[in-house]
Amino acid sequence: MKKKLAFAVALSAFFVNVYAQELRTPQPSPTEEVKQNFGLSSIELSYSRPGMKGRTIFGDLVPYGKVWRTGANSATTLTFGDDVTIGDTKVPAGKYGLLTIPDASQWTVIITKQLDVTSPAAYKQDQDVVRIKITPQTLPFSVETFTMLFGNIKSSSITLGIMWDNVYVELPISTDIDSKVSAQIKEIMDGDNKPYFQAALYYIENGKDLNQAVAWLDKAIAQNPDAFYMYYQKARALAKLGKKTEALAVSNKSRELSIKAKSDDYVALNDKLQKELK
Repeated sequence: MKKKLAFAVALSAFFVNVYAQELRTPQPSPTEEVKQNFGLSSIELSYSRPGMKGRTIFGDLVPYGKVWRTGANSATTLTFGDDVTIGDTKVPAGKYGLLTIPDASQWTVIITKQLDVTSPAAYKQDQDVVRIKITPQTLPFSVETFTMLFGNIKSSSITLGIMWDNVYVELPISTDIDSKVSAQIKEIMDGDNKPYFQAALYYIENGKDLNQAVAWLDKAIAQNPDAFYMYYQKARALAKLGKKTEALAVSNKSRELSIKAKSDDYVALNDKLQKELK
């Protein structure tokens, strides 16, 4: 009898354990992983997204004047693939914690070496890498779910937006890519396969030597005479140099080739450029 009872108890425990393991429910504050290409590598963000759920957020659920993990559940982290600059501070590539100290009129945004801060008691200020003051903006609408996103993305600068309820905070981040790209161009141009078009486009987009860009485009076009997009970029460079007559002639050539290639986008781009030149 005792053996049968023990067996029944063991069997019941087995089934309870099996069914408990199968139960899955949604995260109350779902985790989000964001990877944004930036500069010559990327930035990765990991954070959790709580909802308002009818609660008063800042000054109540998130107290003013105290360190906040900037999300829920586990610590929020940022991983920089390249060295970046935040405020006046250069931050080496690597993984960091992101913390904030919200207040009604000013937030403190902290990049820390600590990767596990989930409560104010765990925070150590001597581990700060960046500590910057930012004035929050008031949104004309309410954001139900805590949200962080990358915006204003340019070749060497980007912003990290933090928003919840009707509060928005924007953290500017920049990186030095010009020295790296210029070094690459110099090195590759000494080789056999010269990236004339890519180098010229970089010069045009970043306000560098436009005469050099035009010279490179001439060499690129010589290798690919039907490349309508190369003629268009040459026309842009000539326009920036103030050489409107030459720019118009090159744009016309680009437009003709674009029609032949059935590239409506470049036909439209050339039409727009020519209106600006006339």
